[in-house]
Amino acid sequence: MERTFLLLAAFIFSSGQCQDTDPSRDPDASLAVCKPDITSAAVPRVAFTATMSHSLGPAMGQTTVKYGVILSNMGNGYNPATGFFTAPVAGMYYFRYTMFNNLGPTPNSMMSLMRNGMAMVTSLDGEGDDNNDSASNAAVLQLEAGDNVYIELYGSRELFDNAMRFNTFSGFLLFPL
Repeated sequence: MERTFLLLAAFIFSSGQCQDTDPSRDPDASLAVCKPDITSAAVPRVAFTATMSHSLGPAMGQTTVKYGVILSNMGNGYNPATGFFTAPVAGMYYFRYTMFNNLGPTPNSMMSLMRNGMAMVTSLDGEGDDNNDSASNAAVLQLEAGDNVYIELYGSRELFDNAMRFNTFSGFLLFPL
């Protein structure tokens, strides 16, 4: 019993601790070898991709886009009922979205990536000579736990979608802070 305790104590006190770095014994040793053992630290896994499967608009006013088809939702940060991604932990996150319209001679789409009610980046497609247009945008955002990120379609604007799933919204945690 005492031997088991001593072995356990030796393991605990040696795990993630500083190592003996006497340069006279190891000329390649660095003085900065005291590092925490990060291999056992739990790093949250957060990633999602959601898509639409039906057209939307023209919107009466600014409208949150609700991507109802979930392709992945690791960490359950994206809520298809609200269209919001809610950051589970503080960190640096990457987000990307695509928009598509196929609305005849006057395509008319405009949407923004929003963080807590503020537009971060925007995509626009107005009138043109063709009727199949797409755009995308992306941003790396520093979020606090509980911050909301979502896509907003502007008033009088439209999106085209069907079973091909042209419009997507994705994001993932780069690293926690």
